[in-house]
Order: sequence, then structure tokens, then C-alpha cells
Amino acid sequence: MRKQLRFTGVGGQGVLLAGEILARAYVKAGKYGVQVGTYTSQVRGGPTKVDIILDDKAILYPYAVDGEIDFMLSVADKSYNLFKNGVKEGGIIVYEPNLVYPTDDDKAKWKMFPIEVITIAKEKVGNVITQSVVALAIATKMLDLDKELVFQAMIETVPAKAVEINKKAFELGYKEAEEVLAKFA
Repeated sequence: MRKQLRFTGVGGQGVLLAGEILARAYVKAGKYGVQVGTYTSQVRGGPTKVDIILDDKAILYPYAVDGEIDFMLSVADKSYNLFKNGVKEGGIIVYEPNLVYPTDDDKAKWKMFPIEVITIAKEKVGNVITQSVVALAIATKMLDLDKELVFQAMIETVPAKAVEINKKAFELGYKEAEEVLAKFA
């Protein structure tokens, strides 16, 4: 089953890493996954997005189609506003409520879930750099992806010295997504 995802933020927040891990997980499982990152020339601090396509069939066009994206996670308001319209009506948007401010129209158009991605990384994990893995875990739960498959791809992708802290980040992000889904069910 084809899934199109988008992670948005600003340069330096690690959204490209999350996309790389998801695509890698699917390829490792013998399925198909691609990720295409976009960022402004500003790089650090500029709007950044990564689109990920996951499918059981060959992916002939490696770009997510605006208006057909199933899931978006955003940790920066300027990127959220720039890229949100690619999400299909009724699609899922997870946003960092301390940094992203959806309108009432947005809340009527999409399934909106506020999750403090950066706070989890900074305060619960102990390192803000792990926010990309927190986001990865949230997407894994929200889209009911194979948790073990994505977890293993994460372990194989992050630097060896950062594996333990990223394991913690993944588990905390996944647990938070479970709690939010239960709350909004």
C-alpha cells in the first residue's frame, strides 16, 4: 500500500535524516522507498522538507504528489505554512505546538495532532538533536508502520556513539504518539 509522507522544519533540525531512515527501512524489507529532500539556499534556518514515498510496488515517479500526501509532521511554522497544502484533505498533520500555529481552517481540513517533538527530545531524551528520531517514531506509530523494521533501520543509520540515546528517543516518540492517538480516539 502506497504512503506519502512529508517532514518539514528548518535547516539543521534533522528532517532529512528521518526521511532517509524511513526509505531505508522499506528498501531493507524488500519493498520500495524513496526520499527527496528540499531546502532553501539558506540551509541552516531556512525552510526544509523531505518527502517520502513508501510502497509495495516499484515507485516510478520519486516525488510526492501535492494534494496526495497522507501524513505531515512539522516543527517550524514557516515550513508548515509553505508546505501544508500538499497534504490531502483528511490527512494527518502532527505539529510542534510551541512552534507551529495551525488556523481553524487547517483544523477543519486535516486531522491535527499537537505533539511537543522538540520538548520530548530536549527534556525527556536529553538531547535536542534526537528530534528527528522522535519524529520518525511518531510517524511510525501514526501510520501503523512496522515498528521493528523502522527501529532497526534507525539503529543502522545513526552514528554508533548515538545509538543508545536514539533508542530512547524512538521509544519516547512512539509512546507519545500512542498516548495522543488514544486521547483523540
